[in-house]
Amino acid sequence: MTQNSTILRPKIALYEPDIPQNTAAIIRTCACLGAKLEIIEPCGFHLNDKRFKRVVMDYMDWDKVEIYQSSDKFFDAKKNHRVILMTTKASISYLKFKFEKDDTILFGRESAGVPEKIHQSINDRLKIPMNENTRSLNIASSVAIVLAESLRQTKLI
Repeated sequence: MTQNSTILRPKIALYEPDIPQNTAAIIRTCACLGAKLEIIEPCGFHLNDKRFKRVVMDYMDWDKVEIYQSSDKFFDAKKNHRVILMTTKASISYLKFKFEKDDTILFGRESAGVPEKIHQSINDRLKIPMNENTRSLNIASSVAIVLAESLRQTKLI
């Protein structure tokens, strides 16, 4: 797929990610599907971690990754943009939501999600429907599922 850089594209945001292999896999997904990745620090690992480098391989493009030093800086930058939170606590399925080309889709920390304050500050909270007796999908799988649907709806793939 060739990406025209003048077209609005969705963004994936990770809140304080703590598993390097997951973040690296998400970078690869974003690179392959043409989405920008935004990382809200602090991370639970260093970006030069060998586990991170092993999975990210040559997909790391710093022009397509933006690092925010805190959630306050992230939300200040998003004042005029729609942020959608993916959470197991939501009642609305991502399949019943109308994505827009410039959405930022926020995923919480693997070990703890996002703080309640952030959860309550975001209007659009979505979930991936799952079997009753399961807790959650891997974050890298969740990003791929939701990003693909966003791109499909907005006709960017």
